[in-house]
Amino acid sequence: MSGTIFSLIPPIVAIALALITKEVYLSLLIGIMSGAFLFTGPNPLHAVETMIAIMGEKIGGNVNILLFLAFLGIVVALITKSGASKAYGEWASHAIRTKKGALFATMFLGMLIFVDDYFNCLTVGTVMRPVTDKHKITRAKLAYIIDATAAPICIIAPISSWAAAVGSSLPEDSGVDGFSLFLHTIPFNLYALLTICFMLFLVAGDFDFAAMKRYEEQKKTGKETTVEAEAMEISGNGKVIDLILPILVLIAFCVSGMLYTGGILDGVGLVEAFANCDSALSLVLGSFFTLVFIFAFYMIRRVIRFNEFCESFTIGVKAMIPAIMILCLAWTLSGICSADYLNIGGYVKEVVGGNALVGSLMPALMFVIAAGLAFSTGTSWGTFGILLPIAFAVVGAENMNSLTIVTASILAGAVCGDHVSPISDTTILASAGAQCHHINHVSTQIPYVLCVAACCFLGYLAAGITANGWVGTGVGFAALIVVLVILDRKNKGTKEA
Repeated sequence: MSGTIFSLIPPIVAIALALITKEVYLSLLIGIMSGAFLFTGPNPLHAVETMIAIMGEKIGGNVNILLFLAFLGIVVALITKSGASKAYGEWASHAIRTKKGALFATMFLGMLIFVDDYFNCLTVGTVMRPVTDKHKITRAKLAYIIDATAAPICIIAPISSWAAAVGSSLPEDSGVDGFSLFLHTIPFNLYALLTICFMLFLVAGDFDFAAMKRYEEQKKTGKETTVEAEAMEISGNGKVIDLILPILVLIAFCVSGMLYTGGILDGVGLVEAFANCDSALSLVLGSFFTLVFIFAFYMIRRVIRFNEFCESFTIGVKAMIPAIMILCLAWTLSGICSADYLNIGGYVKEVVGGNALVGSLMPALMFVIAAGLAFSTGTSWGTFGILLPIAFAVVGAENMNSLTIVTASILAGAVCGDHVSPISDTTILASAGAQCHHINHVSTQIPYVLCVAACCFLGYLAAGITANGWVGTGVGFAALIVVLVILDRKNKGTKEA
């Protein structure tokens, strides 16, 4: 079954069951087991052994991400327990007086935290949730704003863990500087650029459509299903500075960690240090030293007592357990689909390589393939690793114009598929950050993602036909404008009726 169309079954089963049953854990587990049986044959014991082996390997390989989530959960718990979140909420309630203002504030904070999508999802949700709750913004809408300012922002931010991931996915013998290629793809990364514009229009116009609109209308009369963290007694006398300063320190330490793990102390240049950094380790280092800072900052000023500081450790980790469980299962599903087992990438490579692709269709086709692969596996970075070497083999490193356009289409498609996938890390963490029921988040944002994706497809079609990335960007934006005008008129017509 390895490297065949049957390798698509596990992610399809997991995603379909998750959408139908709304039970993510069991759906992922069934998807994993179906893949294990496809790989081992009708041998239940061997299938379970395979599943456990993959799970252990994936958890071990991603332990730094789990540590980061645990440390970040503790940071969030400390900020909450200290009363800093409450103080911020009271301040924001006076500073942010409208629903639209709360949405814009959430969006701009998401754009500001561009270093890493994991950090973005959880931090923005923690800071803005009390404010959006006050203005009766649903958790599903909050989750969409968080998700749309996570990966789509990181993929066009040169100083981010994603830039490093793209650079590391290029073939070793390509002779192309990964960071330079990444910079050249930014103006042509249509999904990221159009998603930002689409989101700005929705917030400025204060309207929704499709599943999100139906959800918003239903929640006006009924209580929204949320995933609340453990109730915490606020016992400190924290102020707004006790929330703002730890977050700024966290950003500074995470960026410093990236420079450190990239070799800045060994004389490596700034750009090269970011390109070579270990982003997961950097986030762990940044979050750990932030905890040290918070301890000193809070204890010296007696914001909370020592025993309350210690209590926040277990509360913070508990709050992250749902996200950690889904991540572990999603990683395992990705593992069973990897080259060592069912080899989805090999099947995609065979399908792509076995067809005489017309050069003018390459960007649009690669966008669709990348989106489908990222949706099925829940990983953008894995999609980069699979498709970028194929792009180099098909297009060739000597044709930098075409290679830049095709690379941009792969990056855009990967982020698009990752954005809409129920088993994606960032989708899961956006739900966790907003404390929104995961399936509610997934189902309400699908029409928004598909709307932007359709405009991207037209843009890449134009870019391929004209062999000009700027033409593609122009066509993509023109298509989005047409769509937004139609949606706006339809929305106004609905209000008048």
